[in-house]
Amino acid sequence: MYSDEINLEPADNQRLASLCGQFNEHLAQLEQRLGVEINNRGNQFSISGPKKDVAAALVALQDLYESTETEPLTPAKVHLLLQEKIHMPAIADTKTGDAAVIRTRKKLIKPRGENQQSYVNSIPQNDIVFGIGPAGTGKTYLAVACAVEALESEKVSRIILARPAVEAGERLGFLPGDLSDKINPYLRPLYDALYEMLGVERVERLIEKKVIEIAPLAFMRGRTLSEAFVILDEAQNTTPEQIKMFLTRIGYGSTVVVTGDITQIDLPGHTESGLKVVMEILRDIPGISFTQFSSSDVVRHPIVQKIVAAYETHSEQ
Repeated sequence: MYSDEINLEPADNQRLASLCGQFNEHLAQLEQRLGVEINNRGNQFSISGPKKDVAAALVALQDLYESTETEPLTPAKVHLLLQEKIHMPAIADTKTGDAAVIRTRKKLIKPRGENQQSYVNSIPQNDIVFGIGPAGTGKTYLAVACAVEALESEKVSRIILARPAVEAGERLGFLPGDLSDKINPYLRPLYDALYEMLGVERVERLIEKKVIEIAPLAFMRGRTLSEAFVILDEAQNTTPEQIKMFLTRIGYGSTVVVTGDITQIDLPGHTESGLKVVMEILRDIPGISFTQFSSSDVVRHPIVQKIVAAYETHSEQ
């Protein structure tokens, strides 16, 4: 058992209370995630556990305390910082230097973890990018953020959102309204991300002007999508024919990001997932990038990470 100590300066009771959390819930989260024991008296903290984990805890405590200078901590913020520190080695000696940061009108978005960084860095370097992995790993959110950044920096002239309409046995014809009304519920995660990054009013204006376009997958045949940032979400629910049709729509000046989770396929019967097929067929083609996420990349509530990991373990048995 190894132990070490750190004095956090300046000693500010309000910031220290924010660091520890209500009933020390933030310290408990650190202990659970890093496998260490933390005790403190005032601004003096002692950490015990495996040497590597103690070193990680010392860095995490320092970073968390520095963040309390500008805003109070929450369990979610502690989780995100730990996700970054645990799963992302220092990025150094790269051509770009600093880690990627996505700039949108409303906020700066910093990818968390090595796989998220690799995913975001691959988007401007490739024509087609696949983000494959479980729920909560940021695949769709980061794709939308990159699309918004590309639109606002005039690298593309429009954003096109597509998603197969395969949900719990329902069919589009059973839903009220016109085609846009029918497809919108399936694209809600994309809308939510756009609203957060651009604001509701601006998103609605851009949709009216067709700068942001909702393109049902079934109606994309025959089109050529040029100067656009195209996102296909939930691609595990495409058939091999659908995803081939979609990928061959790409025109000059466009970037395509395809996201999906091959463990959550909702296709009927024994229909093969198009996403699983292209993972084998397209993996070695220059200009096409694949990023594979795992349960360790989940950035939602920690329980989501545990659920995904449990399912992964069960499927391997």
